[in-house]
Amino acid sequence: CPFLLQAQRKGVGGPPLEPEVLSVFVPPFVTKEDSQTAGAPCATLSKTRRRSFRKKRDKPKSEPWKGLPPEDVTVPNGVDLLALPQLCFPGGLCVASEPKEDCVHFLVLTDVCGNRTYGVVAQYYRPLHYESCFYNGKAHWEPSWPTAGVAGCFVPFAVCVVSKLPYYNALKDCLSCLLTHLKLCKDFEVDNHIKDFAAKLSLIPSPPPGPLHLVFNMKPLQIVFPSRADPESPVIDLDLHLPLLCFRPEKVLQILTCLLTEQRIVFFSSNWALLPLVAECFMAYLHPLQWQHTFVPVLSGQMLDFVMAPTSFLMGCHLDYFEEVSKEADGLVLINIDNGTITCSNDEDVDLPDVPLLAAQTFIQRVQSLQLHHELDLAHLGASTDLNEGRARRRAWQRRLNCQVQQVALQLLFSIFREVKNHLNYEHRVFNSEEFLKTRAPGDQQFYRQVLDTYMFHAFLKARLSRRMDAFAQMDLNTQSEEDRLNGMLASPRRPTIEKMASRKSSALHAVHRRMVVSMPNLQDIAVPELLARNSSLRKVDSTGCGSVVLNVTPPSTYTFKIPEIHFPLVSQCVQAYYSDCVALLSKAMGLLAPDSSVLLARYYYLRGAVHLMQGQLLDALLDFQSLYKTDIRIFPADLVRRTVGSLSGPQRTQAERVPELRRLISEVVDKPGEAPKPDDRVKNFELPKKHMQLDDFVKRVQESGIVKDTNTIHRLFEALTVGHQKQIDPETFKDFYNCWKEAEAEAQEVSLPLSVTEHLDKNECVYKLSSSVKTNRGVGKIAMTQKRLFLLTEGRPGYVEISTFRNIEEVRSTTVAFLLLRIPTLKIKVMSKKEVFEANLKTECDLWHLMVKEMWAGKKLADDHKDPQYIQQALTHVLLMDAVVGTLQSPAAIYAASKLSHFDRMKNEMSTPVPRTTSETLKHKINPSAGETCPHAVDVLLYTPGHLDPAEKVEDARPKLWCALDEGKVTVFDASSWTIHQQCFKVGASKLNCMVMAEQNQVWVGSEDSVIYIINIHSMSCNKQLTDHRSSVTDLVAQNGTPSKVYSCSADGTVLAWNVSTLRVTSRFQLPGGGLSSISLHDGCLWCCTGTSIVAMMTSGLLCQELKVGENFKEMSTSFVGFQLLPQQEQLWVACAGLASIYIWSLADLTRPPHRVPLQDCSEVSCMIRVKQQIWVGGTGLSQGLARGKIYVIDAERKTVAKELVAHIDRVTTLCSAEDRYVLSGSGGGEGKIAIWKVE
Repeated sequence: CPFLLQAQRKGVGGPPLEPEVLSVFVPPFVTKEDSQTAGAPCATLSKTRRRSFRKKRDKPKSEPWKGLPPEDVTVPNGVDLLALPQLCFPGGLCVASEPKEDCVHFLVLTDVCGNRTYGVVAQYYRPLHYESCFYNGKAHWEPSWPTAGVAGCFVPFAVCVVSKLPYYNALKDCLSCLLTHLKLCKDFEVDNHIKDFAAKLSLIPSPPPGPLHLVFNMKPLQIVFPSRADPESPVIDLDLHLPLLCFRPEKVLQILTCLLTEQRIVFFSSNWALLPLVAECFMAYLHPLQWQHTFVPVLSGQMLDFVMAPTSFLMGCHLDYFEEVSKEADGLVLINIDNGTITCSNDEDVDLPDVPLLAAQTFIQRVQSLQLHHELDLAHLGASTDLNEGRARRRAWQRRLNCQVQQVALQLLFSIFREVKNHLNYEHRVFNSEEFLKTRAPGDQQFYRQVLDTYMFHAFLKARLSRRMDAFAQMDLNTQSEEDRLNGMLASPRRPTIEKMASRKSSALHAVHRRMVVSMPNLQDIAVPELLARNSSLRKVDSTGCGSVVLNVTPPSTYTFKIPEIHFPLVSQCVQAYYSDCVALLSKAMGLLAPDSSVLLARYYYLRGAVHLMQGQLLDALLDFQSLYKTDIRIFPADLVRRTVGSLSGPQRTQAERVPELRRLISEVVDKPGEAPKPDDRVKNFELPKKHMQLDDFVKRVQESGIVKDTNTIHRLFEALTVGHQKQIDPETFKDFYNCWKEAEAEAQEVSLPLSVTEHLDKNECVYKLSSSVKTNRGVGKIAMTQKRLFLLTEGRPGYVEISTFRNIEEVRSTTVAFLLLRIPTLKIKVMSKKEVFEANLKTECDLWHLMVKEMWAGKKLADDHKDPQYIQQALTHVLLMDAVVGTLQSPAAIYAASKLSHFDRMKNEMSTPVPRTTSETLKHKINPSAGETCPHAVDVLLYTPGHLDPAEKVEDARPKLWCALDEGKVTVFDASSWTIHQQCFKVGASKLNCMVMAEQNQVWVGSEDSVIYIINIHSMSCNKQLTDHRSSVTDLVAQNGTPSKVYSCSADGTVLAWNVSTLRVTSRFQLPGGGLSSISLHDGCLWCCTGTSIVAMMTSGLLCQELKVGENFKEMSTSFVGFQLLPQQEQLWVACAGLASIYIWSLADLTRPPHRVPLQDCSEVSCMIRVKQQIWVGGTGLSQGLARGKIYVIDAERKTVAKELVAHIDRVTTLCSAEDRYVLSGSGGGEGKIAIWKVE
């Protein structure tokens, strides 16, 4: 433990007895200069009593230390050495007439800033003798002691270890080992034994997050210091099932409700050790939510006034104080651990909201399915004859159970808060709490209203809006259904699908939910028949469904590293020998690792770096920490490295600057300009505006409301709402519009279709709009609109009458028909292949339905023409906005205003010529990686990775993927078998990404403008490795298969590096003069490099083979090379030049001969080119129907002529990639931001 404080106490005087601090031991204990000096100051403190343990005492002065320890190892802030004795003897100090059994309890110390330190206290008894007791090297005699009967007295002592990490079990084991020695030693030897023990503990580094645990031999036990699972998780070194042994599942839910609603909570027990352990278990159940308030799970008798605090807190008291606390304080929730009850102070009723019923039922089933008794697992095993083997077996069982308990708790939180994300606006950091509450069942409203108002939930929202990838976000990602992934691609408002309607009806649980939420009694009073009986037989419950999921949770594999023996921890030479042994063992372990064990390798680097720091070898430590970039950047200790660099002496700094890796590291952590200002991470609750809004403010408000995100659509909405008025919107109009939208949303949720209707619809169809009941030429009923069709929901006995799919509409007209003396507005729809025209007397709704049907018809036609289903989704958004605008304005001009949103209808009428036939036949599909964003983003790079079965992957992860790099380091991944989103955007740095390549089938390398190569693990979809050897923007990457496999990278300054993919080490490098290196290609053992002014072929050793200079071939014009492709079979080099509408072809046999020219008609710029089979696909910008468009030219490589000219995108074509030579994918600029999928002939 890097933070260590040892204290020993002795009782003095007659009753009442008070504990006294005898010794304090603080590392470091030795210095390199003087092996005789112990660096632990000892102090004898006065016996003045203090009630508050938060008051600060001057820290003991520790000796200087030449090395930089891994963490600050002075007395932790907030540890009050005068108040600590009360907590070491919280029940008071009593002299015993006979020896008592040793006991252990635990402490959590919180300073005024909320930082916690953790203490483990071991109490033991020693006989009192007539002669003086020796401590701190001098006699210690209290004359006030009575002299009679002293020989029969046993005096309690306590040893307390304080750590910054909650190693409850490990430190308990350490203290247990210490006590076996203390009992056998004489009084004057106690200090030396404790100091020796403290020195040993201070030399054990804290394991970094991950799968590596540290094992230390402290005779007679092997002590395990577990690591946290990941940087976002807490250290778990306790038995998480303890609360499940103390409380029934219903009570556990009530306690979690108390925590989630931030009550004033006091735990009680007759066992001091249980108080912090049970409290810490509940803290672990809440993860990743965090308790934000006072946390003092052990209060001594002198500290009871703490429970009078007016704010939220969690405290713990001995059961003896239950009555006193209950009577003295109001509004407390009192939890009795010993009998598993929950009450309120002053005998008030516990008025706690209930956890949402479905979540509660599932939690209870899952808890009852857990096997909580180790003895049942041991029944079939032989007795262990080795103490440490038995302990290891118990640890493995406990670890599995802890993993299951954590999963059960996380699933509970996830089911409670999963839908919060649907009401977040990430761009403006807004949470629409009122709309979220409206989606909750009536019986759950009180629970959510209280929880939403807490600091804990606010911090949870901050993490969601910052897209933190914690356990909650990981579970959300892992449990996404195909529908969720489809919804991620749809910009249109969500409505319940036909499939959801059907499941909603057939779900018995849903029926119970609707029935019971009206008046929900307390959870303990609910008798739910389908719940399983209490597991009183102690056998595993044979549960099905979600309950059985828990039993299948397998904890991730862990590894151990055994710390070498520390023989004389107070002798400098022995400490240095221990450090050398550590480094040697770590280096040996690293050498034995397989090449793909980078996760474990990173932990060894971290530990070796920490040991090097303790040795004072700062440069070696920095080199080890720098290696974390290549192994696991998540555990890189940035603050520690910054402090280490700051402590370098002048000569050390000069030496470090000579090492390229360290020079880069130092520039990263030190030479940066001042820290960027911390972004505003506040969470705003959505509120309706109170002032008039100009366009920009209106855009922001609509985005915050969650109605629409797309900026262009909101501009059209602004035009609609301000027709005939000044170009600003008043708060009343916005409120009316918002209410109209939400009312339509609520009505759609209530739509219920009979089975006779739903069987005619696709399962993913949604009803977006229902008319009033109207007379039609096919009966009386309501016209229903889905994203695919119009149909009539007939009245009386509900029935289905097909009107038309949008694809089959031939004409839509709004007219009037005579009825008596009236002219009734009527909508007429002519359908292809049907003679009869559908007519509906829609009366006042006729004009609106006319606009809506035409917009959907136009959207469907554009979707078919452009093979882009998103046109339908956008058309739906326009239609629903029209409906809300008409409902808002309610004036004669309302229809004209709504027509401003008929965007696709206008587009259809304005497009005089259809999509060119060649384009239409070649284009297969379009997808939008910017779906759900406020505006489209340019597609900078595309990479297709083929699917393959791999033991490390789940079946769904073995599918082919399309990797799409957007601006500012965003990467979106599509499932290339269905073209649905596989993973929403995750960040890879913050700069533009220039290139991507797949290496060894399990990695994607990404080159960035910030000069870093980021490595994404395809299995885990995480980016934990970075290569930082380039000094300029990385412009291209190319992989070379073989053994070992290699990747070549190049940067704009002309540097080319060759990487061993397994070791991530640079195997060779060379530099091209002049810089401007933009792309490379591997052919016949040579690297071909394009620098703008020339294309050169270099041996991988850096020797020049061939060179093609732009100046020698284009003497009469100013241009540069922008890209090239090699055709090995034809021995040809195909080159694109800036500003020239042609492709130039040289023979590799003789680059001095004039090139063959292939002109590109109507081309104004070439931006990219790739080779597919015997074709060259060239992307750029060109004219189509007089407008600048993104175009693709497909050139037949044998004939050297353009075979196809494809009008690909509204904006320029930015990138091309091939999918197994069957498809070509093109990405467009920020004006469109879409990806087109083309068929290869």
